[in-house]
Amino acid sequence: MSSASTTPAAVQTLRVPGARLHYELRGQGPLVALVGAPMDADSFAPLADLLADDHTVLTTDPRGIKRSTLDDPGQDSTPQLRADDLSRLLTHLDAGPAAVLGSSGGAVTALALAQTRPDLVHTVIAHEPPVVDLLDDRDQIYAQTDDVIATYLSGDVVGAWTKFMAHADIEVPEGALEHMFGGERDPQQVADERRWFAHELRATTHWRPDLDALRSTTIRLVIGIGEDSTGQECDRTSRALAAALGIEPTMFPGDHTGFAEEPNRFVVPLRTVLSRR
Repeated sequence: MSSASTTPAAVQTLRVPGARLHYELRGQGPLVALVGAPMDADSFAPLADLLADDHTVLTTDPRGIKRSTLDDPGQDSTPQLRADDLSRLLTHLDAGPAAVLGSSGGAVTALALAQTRPDLVHTVIAHEPPVVDLLDDRDQIYAQTDDVIATYLSGDVVGAWTKFMAHADIEVPEGALEHMFGGERDPQQVADERRWFAHELRATTHWRPDLDALRSTTIRLVIGIGEDSTGQECDRTSRALAAALGIEPTMFPGDHTGFAEEPNRFVVPLRTVLSRR
């Protein structure tokens, strides 16, 4: 589906250590931040539009992705760095404490923020965080991730994505990956993809949550899982995290990218969670 926004957004830039962060604001009301990694602000635009009726919605490009430029393009993107960026954005806006929905690598960012700056958020919704460290087969997954990265950096883009989807237990129609990644492509998409493989994927999947800190936090933690993600790697990591924290997972429509694929359905349980403060 198209990620074009239908709600006017105030587009701004914030200078942070080592980067300039592109961010967008929509609507009025309680502050909610929608964050991804490597997904950019455009990926969340349809969902942001739906929430902007009664929320101030913050979306952003994570450092090094699309319009958020780096002083050092070779810098790795870690959950700690991204959490610090988000903390600076929230402090700059001075409209919190906020609710934060993070998906995939953005969920890891949100959890890292919950550990380091609990004063800035009242609710963290971690949608399918790839916290591989909590799985018994973590060493095998880490080795597979290293192989995927090496395959990509060798120039075999379709091969890397084929391995990645297989390891993540995500079924892809035959020929789809060749169609998506094998032909002429948008240069920005290629640059962001390369950055993710080369400088973000490993640090994100190796991040180890501080379970004691998360168990004792006053922040309301919600672990979200896509209804169609059953058996996938991020379904397993999310359930492992929920079990470790003693939290019943909250189900959301769609799969790992349900927030982008089905925003009109995804927003319904999200609004329910946000209303429970």
